[in-house]
Amino acid sequence: MKRPRVCAVSYLNTQPLVWGLLKDPAQSDIFDLRFAVPSVCAEQLASGEADIGIVPVIEMARQKLAYFRETGIASYGPVRSILLISKVPFREIRRLATDSGSRTSVMLARIILAEQYGVEPQVHSQAPDLAAMLSAADAALLIGDAALRVDPATLPFETLDLGEQWTALTNLPMVFAVWAGRKEAIVEPYGAALRASCRYGLDYIEDIVQAESSARDFPEPLVREYLTRHIRFELSGRHYTAIETYLKYAEALERTVVEGGVST
Repeated sequence: MKRPRVCAVSYLNTQPLVWGLLKDPAQSDIFDLRFAVPSVCAEQLASGEADIGIVPVIEMARQKLAYFRETGIASYGPVRSILLISKVPFREIRRLATDSGSRTSVMLARIILAEQYGVEPQVHSQAPDLAAMLSAADAALLIGDAALRVDPATLPFETLDLGEQWTALTNLPMVFAVWAGRKEAIVEPYGAALRASCRYGLDYIEDIVQAESSARDFPEPLVREYLTRHIRFELSGRHYTAIETYLKYAEALERTVVEGGVST
């Protein structure tokens, strides 16, 4: 049988989810696995280039995809890798530069700015270079590995951790991405394999820390803290409530923008 084509996110936070697919001989031949940034994974599912992918939650909803339960990329409180960095007070942000690889985090930034600071900035996408982003906009959104390369404590700018902000707003976890696809691909043999891969990754988390800190030129303590404290890979009931809540905020914000004639 033809193996399902699977697009996984290339960021550090995906490695525990795919470690079994990459390293466990019992799982390595189940999928045709490739890697890309979140927005490209979403595009590959939309175009039919991929059957299953780690998909930003906002794209799962937009494309009306089904998703596997129990595994994903989530946080509760600070996430560390979703940073809104501003050279002006947050209430004065009028133009926001966003990482071109992001979808769910862009909407999350818009939600937090609207709900907490009463602003709806114009958004434009560009490569994740902080200096270039801030030269073209009032604020920048960095996600994934690019955000991990920045130390918020040393920046001469105001910084928000959007995972922390979401939990403060809702008292819920934040789910950034899930394994999703067309309904015909969301079948249990594949779900079982993805859950097993996640368990394998969590069992070998120290191997991941050592391998990925070297491969990505990150300090081991940063990788260890990120993968064991900030990111959650196993989902349960409150995470599904969080997905529904996030999508309701997103829908309400989009409706407000359309009704107000605001272009973003």
